Amino acid sequence: MGETAEARLKRMRMRSWRRGTKEMDLVLGPFADAHLADLTEAQLVDYDALLEENDQDLMAWLLGQAVPPDSIGPLLARLAAFAETRLRREN
Repeated sequence: MGETAEARLKRMRMRSWRRGTKEMDLVLGPFADAHLADLTEAQLVDYDALLEENDQDLMAWLLGQAVPPDSIGPLLARLAAFAETRLRREN
């Protein structure tokens, strides 16, 4: 038997908060808390794939220093916008 929807979201949330770098924890964790439950199945598949990427690549893609794979580009753009909005609110 496969993973339940609830267990899947819990796993993804946990992996979002416990990355290799604190910077990615602070980008992915709040996004996961705010949006995972609202993502479509296709977006969840993309997010799960994104969680498999290493933090250095993710950071370079989010900062526009490298071009992300087409498959996760839209999700990365959404993540970047979320992080930018969140940072503006805190400052």
